[in-house]
Amino acid sequence: LSLHPSSPFFLSTIRSMGKKAGIINGVSNGTLYKKTFIEHFEQAPMYVAVLTFLGFGVGTVFGYLRDFMRAWGLEKRHIAAEREQQKDFVPLYQDFENFYTRNLYMRIRDNWNRPICSVPGPQFDLMERVTDDYNWTFRFTGRIIKNVINMGSYNYLGFAETDVNALKTVTIELQKYGTGICSTRQEMGTLDKHVELEKLVAKFLGVEDAMVFGMGFATNSMNIPALVGKGCLILSDELNHTSLVLGARLSGATIRIFKHNNMQSLEKLLRDAIIYGQPRSHRAWRKIIILVEGIYSMEGSIVRLPEIVSLKKKYKAYLYLDEAHSIGAVGASGRGVVEYFGMNPDDVDVLMGTFTKSFGAAGGYIAGKKDLVDFLRTHSHSAVYATSMCPAVAEQIIRAMKCLMGQDGTTQGLQRVRQLGKNTRYFRRRLHEMGFIIYGNDDSPVVPLLLYMPGKIGAFARRMLEKNIGVVVVGFPATPITESRARFCVSAAHTREMLDTVSTADGLALTVNFRLFPLFARV
Repeated sequence: LSLHPSSPFFLSTIRSMGKKAGIINGVSNGTLYKKTFIEHFEQAPMYVAVLTFLGFGVGTVFGYLRDFMRAWGLEKRHIAAEREQQKDFVPLYQDFENFYTRNLYMRIRDNWNRPICSVPGPQFDLMERVTDDYNWTFRFTGRIIKNVINMGSYNYLGFAETDVNALKTVTIELQKYGTGICSTRQEMGTLDKHVELEKLVAKFLGVEDAMVFGMGFATNSMNIPALVGKGCLILSDELNHTSLVLGARLSGATIRIFKHNNMQSLEKLLRDAIIYGQPRSHRAWRKIIILVEGIYSMEGSIVRLPEIVSLKKKYKAYLYLDEAHSIGAVGASGRGVVEYFGMNPDDVDVLMGTFTKSFGAAGGYIAGKKDLVDFLRTHSHSAVYATSMCPAVAEQIIRAMKCLMGQDGTTQGLQRVRQLGKNTRYFRRRLHEMGFIIYGNDDSPVVPLLLYMPGKIGAFARRMLEKNIGVVVVGFPATPITESRARFCVSAAHTREMLDTVSTADGLALTVNFRLFPLFARV
């Protein structure tokens, strides 16, 4: 599979292995790609899906039984309930809507919101907590669990650190400016640090201008409504992040969904939009904009950018690229999927990214043509209403970005990017060799390991914590009902020994149980 994607042998191999081996995102047009592009989405055997549905079915039956017992006072009612004085009102708390939360999620709630008490570096310290009422409430024991290997934080380049020398400039800016701005960007909230950061971001990305925002989520949700509105069409990948989904909904534009990374599905929507126009009136759409992510945070897949750019040029659409997880994490020098595919940044109309992952900070940016950025400075809801980015946070981003660009006089930034790539490929290869089903691109530091059954979610996370390994587990409704998973996030700060400890932990093997009960072994 290391052959060039345009070779006949490679394409024939993809066709013959696609459905069986899960390499379903083979390159459909080798001339657009300058490197091999392989992603794994292996399908589990049918009986895995059957047993997974059976597990949810059993949980649902017992959930209704417990609701019955609560209604008759046979079991203590912990959930919020309507007051007797409001019995004739429309219920504020819908019982059926909260059924999953109170009967399934609460059984495994101890695996989320775990409070840590150190920097979220390659290792962290965790405050131990226990529950006496099956996860309805928690109490802290006072014990600190030390040196837990961190496989859950988005600390891709290891810039979440507490080294005094590294944070020297951040300390100086904190003493100079304080912690808060107490104003919006359009009022008294634009500092020289913001201007410096925006110029640096534009230079880093190779575009004309950029604007930074204090919150990554709001960068999407508050700026998309400024760019599109009624009479516009949004074509959104079905696995886009909630911030993109919320921004699209707030805009008032018509939204149509295309299958994940499926160019045939996208092109059909584009063609229909051009041919038929708006519903009823059949007038041409004011704008057509495609929303995609660089790396999809639950799948570990990378956007098929060359093909999408080709389609958007063909049908005269705009492209909005969310690089929250990809900026800093992929590309020869960490400049995201545009660099990863060797493309021109001008091919993307709106470049968006966040500083919350690779840069160890907070906030986000929109970058592109100067006209675009100037428009957002006036019309962005975030610029008008939201508080500006903390100056110390801005300095942390500047520090990390200068390190990546080599402006600090070292090659440390480049070394971090290369180390992340090595760690990612090594960890993915180890899991593949052990027989686990993992999703995504071989170069993606987001590594989803499929667990499938609902009972595995809690058991896996608890077992790994016993081995001093912190992981993030995800289930329905954040994923499809049959695809519960553990999501590992690889960091440049991880050592080979840490990754070996994780991949060889008996908790990993015993919980997924792929040797003793081969439901999860690759076929």
